[in-house]
Amino acid sequence: MFYARSVVLYALLCICSTNDDSKIKSASKPVRLFTEEELQRYDGSEDGQPIYMAIKGVVFDVTTGKEFYGKGASYNALVGKDSTRAVAKMSLDPADLTHDTTGLTENQLQSLEQIFKGTYKAKYPIVGYTSRRVLNEDGSPNIDFKPEDQLNFNIKDEF
Repeated sequence: MFYARSVVLYALLCICSTNDDSKIKSASKPVRLFTEEELQRYDGSEDGQPIYMAIKGVVFDVTTGKEFYGKGASYNALVGKDSTRAVAKMSLDPADLTHDTTGLTENQLQSLEQIFKGTYKAKYPIVGYTSRRVLNEDGSPNIDFKPEDQLNFNIKDEF
């Protein structure tokens, strides 16, 4: 775990060094990086525990929508994981409960972007990112990751 966190920190430092630091504000509550296993803990099954859902590698706290995302609720299948494909397809099919966007149509990708920005980013606080968003499969830094997606992202607060 220490090695993985070190790699993530290195990746973030490389990525952040290319960005304008003036855009990054102090975090009121630090965001964090989630592995798939860590994100599963926030699936709405435990009372009193926050409910988290990831879309496009961004982890949102959807606890205020407990009537939709909580245990036994209609969209509970989407929480505790990155459900990017399911949101794009407006699907609850178990095969779609994944981050993978391979083969999505242009309309589905546009819908995903609209829902991501218009619903989730507008309504729910960002509490972190999936480790998949920060690192590529080979462990190299994901150059497309932009900390300014979440203005409260501050490396000092997280690590």
